Amino acid sequence: MFTIDEYVINQKTGQVGKVVGYGHEIINNVYTVTLKVLVTETVDSAKRICLVEDKISAWNRCSMASDSHLIISNKV
Repeated sequence: MFTIDEYVINQKTGQVGKVVGYGHEIINNVYTVTLKVLVTETVDSAKRICLVEDKISAWNRCSMASDSHLIISNKV
């Protein structure tokens, strides 16, 4: 599991954000845990903050390096 305030990256979209909570969704009659992530996007010099929710398996843990490159580690 991921912890609140941990940085994660979405495997499909490449979006990076901070975990703010958990949720759930029923997919094909199966209870699925979701991750709620606060993502900051820059569009035309304006910052936009949005909440993204996706299956927990769609996310990987990552950390921000001092040179602004992402370091991606294995998901939990």
